[in-house]
Amino acid sequence: MTKAELLELIKQGESSGVEFKRDDVRPEQLAREVVALANLHGGVILLGVEDDGSISGIRREGLEEWVMDTVLGRYVHPMILPFYETIPIDDGRRVAVVTLTAGTAKPYVVRWQDREEVFIRVGSTTRKATREQQARLFALGGMLHPEGLPVSGSSLDDLDLDRLRDYLERVLQDPDVPDAADGWTRRLLGLGFMAARDGGPPVCTIAGVVLFARRPRRLLSQAGVRWMAFPGSAMDYAASDDAVLDEPLVAQWRSKGGAVSLERGGLAETMLERMRPFVSTEQGDLADGLRRERRWHYPPAALREVLINALAHRDWTRAGDVEVVAYADRLEVKSPGALPNGMTVDKMLAGQRSPRNPRIVDVLRDFGYVDARGMGVRGKVVPLLRRENGVDPEFEATDDYLLVRFWRSAAARERAGLGEQGMKGVVP
Repeated sequence: MTKAELLELIKQGESSGVEFKRDDVRPEQLAREVVALANLHGGVILLGVEDDGSISGIRREGLEEWVMDTVLGRYVHPMILPFYETIPIDDGRRVAVVTLTAGTAKPYVVRWQDREEVFIRVGSTTRKATREQQARLFALGGMLHPEGLPVSGSSLDDLDLDRLRDYLERVLQDPDVPDAADGWTRRLLGLGFMAARDGGPPVCTIAGVVLFARRPRRLLSQAGVRWMAFPGSAMDYAASDDAVLDEPLVAQWRSKGGAVSLERGGLAETMLERMRPFVSTEQGDLADGLRRERRWHYPPAALREVLINALAHRDWTRAGDVEVVAYADRLEVKSPGALPNGMTVDKMLAGQRSPRNPRIVDVLRDFGYVDARGMGVRGKVVPLLRRENGVDPEFEATDDYLLVRFWRSAAARERAGLGEQGMKGVVP
């Protein structure tokens, strides 16, 4: 960091990623700031800068060793390796800059007085994390899989045993499918679709509910999909369609005479059928003289992939719905929760994998919903959109959601009188 960059950073003041501190700060207090930044997006701590932005400079002897060995070595867990540098200012003053990247082993804690405390950054202040925020950090760090959490008030009776039987018999080819409630409970406890509890009968887990419950939203309010369609390019009161779809994730299939046919669709099949009139049009000419050709605004395989991804990788510690919204010029799919385990959009597009809900993903892969290589975005979504619509999908990742945006082709936008305004990522 140069002197000019440092002065500009100080001029902008403290923020969610910048903290000012005197160098006589107590070690546990500095550790809190380190932990809070690592639990968010990282940032910088400027030692030798007052709260009002005035530069007092560093005075502590051996400051770098104290920061690295005492503060980070004794008080911060797990280990963090920041970048430490000292920037000289006029009149012999110096400012120490401690730069931290976003941690991948969240939550980071302060170990002090036989306690472990979790801190987070809220604006320019550091606060203790609530239970909900701690659960989210554990999930982001891969130390907690919320899909295995018990769902209060649920029971074996809430699960669709026909779909479960199809999964065991046809998909897993299990020769010993249960035929009584006790047997089913034991098997589902082993599979992670139910959880034991003290002082009462077992209950379903989040994975069991969203995959196999007859009506998942009755037990888990954030299950299912919120679907909306609008005739224009903005959200307004005149929706063409608006519904909340409530189905188990997996479909039920029937095997007969060596052939397999769909018996009852799951959430993805129901969603795609509901979307169909708003993401495709029926052509006037008959194909083969018998049926009308259907033109899809977006490749069906890409639609299916992005919808399955939103359902498979959403953050179950958040109460929001997966939202799918169709506009005249685009389709948007929003999945609650930040990307997990240090994942970024660039890493995702490069083909890295970091499933938040591995049990759910495994079942979806067993059924063929998920690409066995885990390369659906890189290998399917982007190439299909680029080839058929001439425009890449857009990905917007925040602390609260991942949004995927499909644009209609330039020709389709022109036919609809929408022009090119707002369109990004067009392939020349």
